[in-house]
Amino acid sequence: MGFNSKYHLDVDFEVPKKLQWYYAPAFFGFWFVIYLTLVNTQINHMPQALTRTDEAARPRDFIAQRAEDTLIELTRIGPRVVGSVANEVTTVQFLRDEVAKVQAEAHARFEIEIDVQQATGAYMHWSMVNMYQGIQNVVVKLSEKGNSNENALLINCHYDSVPGSPGAGDDGSMVATMLEVMRVLAKTNEPLAHPIIFLFNGAEENPLQASHAFITQHKWAKQCKALINLDSAGSGGREILFQSGPNHPWLMNYYRQVPHPFANTLGEEMFQAGLIPSDTDFRIFRDYGGVPGLDMAYIFNGYVYHTKFDRVNVFPRASFQHTGDNVLALARAFGNAPELDDTAAHAEGHNVFYDFLGWFIIFYTETTNIIVNVVVGVLALLAIGISLYFMSVRSGCSLKGVLLRFGIIFGIQLVSLALACGLTLLVAVFMDGVERSLSWFTQMWMIIGLYVFPIIFGMSILPAIYLERTKQDALALGFRIQLFMHSHCVCLIILMFTMTGLAIRSAYIIMLAVLFDIVALIINLVTKWHRKAYWFAIAVMICQILPFTYFTYVCTAALMTLIPMQGRSGSSSNPDLGIALLVWLFSLMFAGFIVPLIMFFRKTRTIVLCFLAGTILFIIIGVTSAGFPYRPKTSTQRYALIHAHRRLHNADGTVRLDESGLYIYPQDRRFNIALDDLKVLGDIHKVSEFCDEEMFCGMPLYNHRWHKAREYSLWIPVKEQPQLPDAHPALTLTETQELADDTQRRFNFSLVGPDHMTIFVNVKNEAKILDWSFNETLIKRNEEPPYFIYFSYGIDKSALEFSIDVEKKTSFDTPTLEIGIGGHWVHQDVSRSEGFNAHINSFPDYTYIQAWVGTYESWYF
Repeated sequence: MGFNSKYHLDVDFEVPKKLQWYYAPAFFGFWFVIYLTLVNTQINHMPQALTRTDEAARPRDFIAQRAEDTLIELTRIGPRVVGSVANEVTTVQFLRDEVAKVQAEAHARFEIEIDVQQATGAYMHWSMVNMYQGIQNVVVKLSEKGNSNENALLINCHYDSVPGSPGAGDDGSMVATMLEVMRVLAKTNEPLAHPIIFLFNGAEENPLQASHAFITQHKWAKQCKALINLDSAGSGGREILFQSGPNHPWLMNYYRQVPHPFANTLGEEMFQAGLIPSDTDFRIFRDYGGVPGLDMAYIFNGYVYHTKFDRVNVFPRASFQHTGDNVLALARAFGNAPELDDTAAHAEGHNVFYDFLGWFIIFYTETTNIIVNVVVGVLALLAIGISLYFMSVRSGCSLKGVLLRFGIIFGIQLVSLALACGLTLLVAVFMDGVERSLSWFTQMWMIIGLYVFPIIFGMSILPAIYLERTKQDALALGFRIQLFMHSHCVCLIILMFTMTGLAIRSAYIIMLAVLFDIVALIINLVTKWHRKAYWFAIAVMICQILPFTYFTYVCTAALMTLIPMQGRSGSSSNPDLGIALLVWLFSLMFAGFIVPLIMFFRKTRTIVLCFLAGTILFIIIGVTSAGFPYRPKTSTQRYALIHAHRRLHNADGTVRLDESGLYIYPQDRRFNIALDDLKVLGDIHKVSEFCDEEMFCGMPLYNHRWHKAREYSLWIPVKEQPQLPDAHPALTLTETQELADDTQRRFNFSLVGPDHMTIFVNVKNEAKILDWSFNETLIKRNEEPPYFIYFSYGIDKSALEFSIDVEKKTSFDTPTLEIGIGGHWVHQDVSRSEGFNAHINSFPDYTYIQAWVGTYESWYF
């Protein structure tokens, strides 16, 4: 059974008898139980939330109930949208009152200063100019009296929310956390070597305007030497540290002191590579202020993120305790950190960091990472070489014969990995092709059947066939199974060296996979268990418990983060492809060492084919109603909808188009399921149909992402005009001025309108923009028009005055500029007509509609 009988007397390898097939379920059950008992419990593990009754006995501790009470009061204000009374008046006063309570409790050694900043400015956000006027920040400075040290720690969150959302998780929870951290620090008689600046910023959702205003304009900005940024892409759970530094490894020396670590370099690299459709204030502080720090956010239950369901009742009190304990520990540590006095002296490169089940954190520098990866890889290759040599000695085969078999098996392993990847991607393409993508959106367990099963099948079917065809091989079954493991290890080593060479720090994950495999191999070589099939397998299984636990822990956290995001990442790409690829990549880390052990069971091919059958079964479930992805309230399908009025003018001032309609921006792949409902509303047009004729499609695009989604966005003309709270935005050409000669002219404009507007600028008849009063980046880069300017205002409602300098070789008698203005009344619910509400209510109950009224009007000048 193990090898040809003529070798039996010459070799020293134990001839194994294959285990009965019915032990295979116990084998797979072993790993499943580990996942349920360790991974599933720890990823959701939360500390005991402290209540007000605990405060007397634990005066130095964060009290979760206090933070929860604060959040309840904050969310009673309702949605806090820039420009609304709720955001600019009520919430600012709420924060003033809360800080006053802290001042009343503060110890005599501390002083607390509060400043409400109003700011105007602009910067580039991706491809659009992001411009703000009169937005607000509530800034609080906690410092020891008589302490002249001005090098401060900055702790930031935002108190505004998106339209329609009470913003409990994003980011009211962090507002409440910061207030409680401030209270505990202020009332405790403990030293604070550095001031702590608490920034409650009032315009993050616009996006990121208030953090830019603070770091570029506030009087305390230059004092900020380190940062703790607190945000949310979900509601509750454990907050993750997903960005650190950059180039400041010392920060992690303090993060390792937190009681509940949850951090990963992989999250940082995924975020910075743009794989996560979001951004945080951390980038603004880093790019515009050079402030190093830690970026932390809630990532679980992203289904309610940016919806009306982001309420207090879905935010667990224990999450406050988890985050509060960590932030309080960091505030105390950084507040007394000597590095704040000269952070530049400690800028030494990037970190590699990761936690294990929230129990402890491991971190080291990027340089150390390179050394560790190279050393582990070289040792692994050496150990594999020794193993091949001993196989030759013990089996009676020549070394050349063993190497030949290894080469064949290495090729089979490469094809198997490719087959596993191809099958998972094929399933993903099929599910999308039959319009059944996202079947795992609510039911995460569907991923096991749709993508884990075909991976196991793909990685095991060819080895199973090969081993069956080579029953009489001189090299025993146990040795040949080890060759598959060695082959997989070599594949990982090649991948690890490649990623390390490309400076991808997440290569540490592959290093861990290689390390534990080599630990098992060394144990087997030293104990000579490599000659005894079942003993060698037991050593492998024991050594794979830790990496299996870790890799499935990280993979589960990644899936819990990314799955809800697929419901708002747009319609242009197939989300199943990303999930399939992610599962395959993580499976590489451990499945290549566990799956070969299937070969010890009888009826191996039948066992392997069961996984193919399971995949087919799950595909059937996925294409039926049982695989429908959405649920009312808990995991909805999202649409943005504008009841808009469009008015486009000709060069002579006459109107060439005057119509109303519904602009619908579907936010996930399955938007086709709503087409039948939408056809009742009117004739459906793709927004892209208008883009060749009109600047930015002649539509009231809310931001530049909407333009990117034009192929999947819809326009439905309707007869009913939107009921606007006030008139269309009014653009007035106040003056034209000749500049250097008659080929250059300045156009001065004045604009009034709602607190959220978009400004589109294009040139006509060979004109060229030389300069303008907006941010100059697009002009200096010589970017091709048309240009996109996003403009919002908070407390300052005065008209926007701007100018554009144009050069034109032909006569100015022909049109020179085309300007379009989009008006958005995003927080005025009173403006919705009965007809508009009827349109919204016509959507199924599993949808969430973020809706407002708007206008678009364009002119030639």
